[in-house]
Amino acid sequence: MSYSIDLSGRVAFVTGASSGLGAQFARTLAEAGAAVVLGSRRVERLKTLRAEIEGFGGDAHVVSLDVTDNDSIRSAVAHAETECGPIDILVNNSGVSTTQKLTDVTPEDYDYVMDTNTRGAFFVAQEVGKRMIARSKGAAPGTWTGGRIVNIASTAGLRVLGQIGVYCMSKAAVVHMTRSMALEWGRYGINVNAICPGYIDTEINHHHWATEQGKKLVDMLPRRRVGQPKDLDTSLLMLCANESHFVNGAVLQVDDGFAV
Repeated sequence: MSYSIDLSGRVAFVTGASSGLGAQFARTLAEAGAAVVLGSRRVERLKTLRAEIEGFGGDAHVVSLDVTDNDSIRSAVAHAETECGPIDILVNNSGVSTTQKLTDVTPEDYDYVMDTNTRGAFFVAQEVGKRMIARSKGAAPGTWTGGRIVNIASTAGLRVLGQIGVYCMSKAAVVHMTRSMALEWGRYGINVNAICPGYIDTEINHHHWATEQGKKLVDMLPRRRVGQPKDLDTSLLMLCANESHFVNGAVLQVDDGFAV
């Protein structure tokens, strides 16, 4: 028996889509049939990704988005819905980090991480969530109005890691935020879940795995390997699928056993 996930007719909004996991999430959703809205500050990179998606027959659109600016969030979401229709799927992916001991964290460092990872994630989900709720309240009986919100947290939100304490704190907040939203918004057919990736090889950290420190880290991992962005594809698609209506408030570890 084969099983496929078809997102045709759905509109998916992916934040932080200009590189790394966000770009892979966008490709995966487009390949599953969704019309994908790409959001990021780096618009030129989004245009390149849009061309790539259109090249394999997908449907992609570009919006400028700064998740630390509430006006930018409202504008980007409104633009997305004007161009593509109501958002059915949000992949709340934007994230940043710093590396230092907690005693060396400055107020600027703290705000930099928290403003994007926690505050930004919350207000993006809130803006999309309010629109999903309004659509649900005004729908005719029997009309599909549900939504899927997938917050990208981290294994670091479940297990404290050295040198990135503020990042761990920010992602732990995203985990609890996910559960709070699932509790409040589930009655409107909105399913809110989180993916907690482990160490994934992306363009941002690719050089690190060849360094002495990077090799030591890999040797500490359960199966002595880092993941690839595509290793998150099946988890993402499962949480975004129409058929996942009974999965709400889940926090899914995709970390090769690192947090066990």
